[in-house]
Amino acid sequence: MNKITGSLSEAVASIKDGATVMIGGFGGSGSPVELIHALVDAGPKNLTVVNNNAGNGHVGLAALIEQGQVAKLICSFPRSSDSTVFNNLYRAGGIELELVPQGTLAERIRAGGAGIPAFYTPASYGTELAEGKPIAEFDGRHYVQERWLKADACLIKAEFADPMGNLTYRLAGRNFNPLMAMASTTTIVQVSRIVEAGAIDPEHVITPGIFVDKVVEVTQPKQEEVLIRQGAVYP
Repeated sequence: MNKITGSLSEAVASIKDGATVMIGGFGGSGSPVELIHALVDAGPKNLTVVNNNAGNGHVGLAALIEQGQVAKLICSFPRSSDSTVFNNLYRAGGIELELVPQGTLAERIRAGGAGIPAFYTPASYGTELAEGKPIAEFDGRHYVQERWLKADACLIKAEFADPMGNLTYRLAGRNFNPLMAMASTTTIVQVSRIVEAGAIDPEHVITPGIFVDKVVEVTQPKQEEVLIRQGAVYP
């Protein structure tokens, strides 16, 4: 039952070439920067990454892309304030992009965790994003069929965890993290603090430990925006 892992490198060691990896965060909020950098160091290639955006600067997800480890990105916002790494690589034909409306992305991940293989949404109907997808009409309105999203592993960030892997999140840092934990075969979590069993009120648990496989404590996590302002580059 003890999910505590001794190091970041040990936590990501099971992610191999060709894996599909979900990475939590909304921009820098809730982004597991230290786990992503450990994955950069581990060096798996040909990854498919599911994330809200395409990374910024030269740290976090952008660093993973810059090192040539990502073959395909599934996201909602590939263009953001400093997404130069992805933009240049995409224009050069070096990375594949699957663009998904943000609400649809969240629901596809939720469906993957809930065991729902497909659902219908009006989002993207009549656009290029709906091309090749089944269309159905309900009550006089057209809907696009979207498939679930599941992953071999996810990297997420939480605030508190106990040894059994029960998690709480800090404010907006919650975002995609709980959904990804449910939709991944292996859930890998960095937390600001590990507390003893029973220290988290059961009513405050957002992600139950049954969905968590590995927990590593990072007591002073870096914030992506701060690293970018400092001109940081990883590795």
